[in-house]
Amino acid sequence: MKIRYATVIVNDMEESVKFYTETLDFTIDEVFDVPGGKITLLNGDGFAGFELIEHPSYDVGIYSIGMDVEDIHEEIKKLEDKGANIALKPIETQVGYMARVIDPNGINIVLVQHKK
Repeated sequence: MKIRYATVIVNDMEESVKFYTETLDFTIDEVFDVPGGKITLLNGDGFAGFELIEHPSYDVGIYSIGMDVEDIHEEIKKLEDKGANIALKPIETQVGYMARVIDPNGINIVLVQHKK
């Protein structure tokens, strides 16, 4: 597994984007308006990026960490065998497949298998 992104819930998208772009030198990849909020995807120099979400129904802080996997079904089986808290079994998405595991602190670990 490789860390692909971290999702951070923010209370002020404009201020947060300014910090990540002007202070930390990330670049804006995509911006989405969603019902009641906004999502901004940011890229840095490395493999991993940030997904910023501003939405009143979420508490500010780290929401999830996204991980790229080669075979999502195999990874979920391994995690189940180790007693992991599987919150979402693999489902098909626009980019491939995703699943979700909850760590002991309540943080979502999102596994993504991209289409080849």
